[in-house]
This record gives sequence, structure tokens and C-alpha cells, in this order.
Amino acid sequence: MPVKKKRVRRRKPTKRPRKVRRARRAAARPRASVARRQPETLRLRACSPGYTVNDIAKSVAWYRDVLGFVVVDRWERDGKLMGVTVRAGAVDFYLTQDDWRKGRDRAKGEGFRIYCTTSQSVEALAAAIKERGGVLLHEPQTEPWGERDFALADPDGFKITISQAV
Repeated sequence: MPVKKKRVRRRKPTKRPRKVRRARRAAARPRASVARRQPETLRLRACSPGYTVNDIAKSVAWYRDVLGFVVVDRWERDGKLMGVTVRAGAVDFYLTQDDWRKGRDRAKGEGFRIYCTTSQSVEALAAAIKERGGVLLHEPQTEPWGERDFALADPDGFKITISQAV
């Protein structure tokens, strides 16, 4: 007769409450050797630029179809598109239609540039943007501090520099 194997029942580990797990993880992290400056300074976790644009439809098309952003939110007033949130990776840009209260001839994008970093190849990104009709302000280049980047301007002249994280 075959020998019957004895089944061993293993106890399931009990799951600790979330607060306990978080506290243990926090305690395991090395503490900073330098005390934080007092009074405490500002510590941001994200930044999302907002642009007032001349033609919202044109800008949405450019950010979506040329750069590769995804539209994640739209807001309308009386059935008219007034703004959108576009996202690329973990970064949001807000685009809103100009209401022209400050005049139709005001310059946009002057003296302003947003710097973005990516882990993607800047050469591949620049080539794809050019294939989709984008015009670069400068081709991918290595900056004196060592990073590779390229730059372009949106339809309203807002400048964007995209660099590859080292």
C-alpha cells in the first residue's frame, strides 16, 4: 500500500495594519545627518505650468499631436472649450483660452522657459517631434554641464527645453 503523505498546514502570516507597516518602513530609513533649517523652508513635490493661449484648439492639437501629451481634463463654459489639462508622464500642463481682457496684442512666452527632464532618448524624442511637424529651436546637444537637451516653442512662443536625465 502506498504511503500517505501527511499534509502540513502552514499558518498564514497575519497582516499588520497599514500604520504599523508604514512606521516600520520609516524607522528603517536612514535619517538625514543634517538637521533641517528652521524655520522650515518650502519643499515642493511637483510643478505644473499654466499657459494662457491665443487659440486653445490649436494649442491642444500641438501639445497632443506634436509633443505627445495626453488630454486628461477639459473644461468648458457655455459649451465652449476654455481649457484643458494635458499630461506627459507625471507632468501636467494647464492650457487656458485667453479672454483678451489684457489686449489681443500682448506678447506671450517672453522671458519664460520650462525645463523638463525625461529618461527617454532626446535624439529619438526630437526626431519624432520633427516627424510630427514640430520645429526645434535647437537640435539635441550636450550642454557644458554634461546633459543632453533640445528646445522648442509652442504656438504662442512658450519655450520648452527637454533634457535627458543622466
